[in-house]
Amino acid sequence: MLVHSVLIADGQYLVRAGLRCILSGQQDLQLVAEAANLAELQQALALYQPNLLIVDYHQPGAFSLQGLEEILRAYPYIKILVISDDNNRSTIFKVLEIGVHSFLTKTCNAQEILDAIRATLKGDKFFCTKILNVLLEKSLGKTSHPCAPGILSPREVEIVQLAARGFVAKKIADMLHISPHTVYTHRKKIMKKLQLETPSELVQYALRHGMLDNS
Repeated sequence: MLVHSVLIADGQYLVRAGLRCILSGQQDLQLVAEAANLAELQQALALYQPNLLIVDYHQPGAFSLQGLEEILRAYPYIKILVISDDNNRSTIFKVLEIGVHSFLTKTCNAQEILDAIRATLKGDKFFCTKILNVLLEKSLGKTSHPCAPGILSPREVEIVQLAARGFVAKKIADMLHISPHTVYTHRKKIMKKLQLETPSELVQYALRHGMLDNS
């Protein structure tokens, strides 16, 4: 079994302890280090070069957006999952634009965090409902996509409807009685078929074509 190395960077001890607890029972995830500030993070990254970094950039005196940008430039191959309570939309936009893979708020539960970790490690982007709403607000002005729902299979339509309503892959898998891996596979095919790039565009697509009206 492939084991992925994970580094936690958060200035709050309780947050680090909580994430450590979530990771502790996962055989495919290994916590290699924790960092309480940027200096500790830089040292840990140089020493361990983990597969995944979980970080909250919104912590004055510990971490910042500028520090996150420095990390991205120095370690472009490391997958990054942000878990933050930042409510500033302009800052959230900036974080997503500089190359962060996934973004959760600190209100997310353990299963959603694990789903986000595994999706990010696979190279997928993962956003919680709150971040999806922020992305949707930003992109509402884009022109409509010409594709129609008819090009999707019934199963793909179901997945679009559930994903657009904010359900994570694990929940969709449970509702449709399929594996989370199958959900991820369908989602990749859907995005490619519709020529979409972000979760917010998928939400827009569903809204634009009335796919949520009676689902």
